[in-house]
Amino acid sequence: MFGGAFDPPHNMHLALARTALQQLQLDALYVFPTGHAWHKSRTLSPAVYRLAMAQLAFGDIPKVVVDPREIQRDGPTYTIDTLNELRAEQPQAELFLLMGEDQAARLPSWHGWRDIVQAAIISVALRADSTSANSPFTPESVPELVTESLPQGRFQALHLPPMALSATDIRHRVATSQGIAHLVPEGVARYIDQHHLYQANR
Repeated sequence: MFGGAFDPPHNMHLALARTALQQLQLDALYVFPTGHAWHKSRTLSPAVYRLAMAQLAFGDIPKVVVDPREIQRDGPTYTIDTLNELRAEQPQAELFLLMGEDQAARLPSWHGWRDIVQAAIISVALRADSTSANSPFTPESVPELVTESLPQGRFQALHLPPMALSATDIRHRVATSQGIAHLVPEGVARYIDQHHLYQANR
């Protein structure tokens, strides 16, 4: 399970998806654009845009399924609800929850986080530069930093190449008329341009 605002999806998201499929040997990777993000201080772009961009970004990656259920769900979007649905649909499956280092650091603040770590193996993406002073993680310290209550064997690291990239920066670049073609998939760049997303006058 790989959830996120995907506002917009970018090349780091694709790198994480491909890395997870390879390193975890997944049968399928479900991508869930967030519905009502209770933890976000800013208003997300309309769900129809974010879903369309996710489909454009991930559509050509084998074994990836872009699932719209979270944006179709009324009320706040909680990861544990989606995990429970997947577990009910595929009771024999072993579930993995993908997240970045910043999300892992905040995991104990998530709704139902203790149930989350029981329902899925937490797979944290570690960049090659994660041992730098600016990173809260090192490969050896992740389990302790995520939570002392994380059950033994429920954590797995994913190792990514260094890539300084964020959706916040991409939105800023669009708003200031800077190019993003090297930061997002080609189809996503065209969609942003066609729908005039993230422009300063919107």
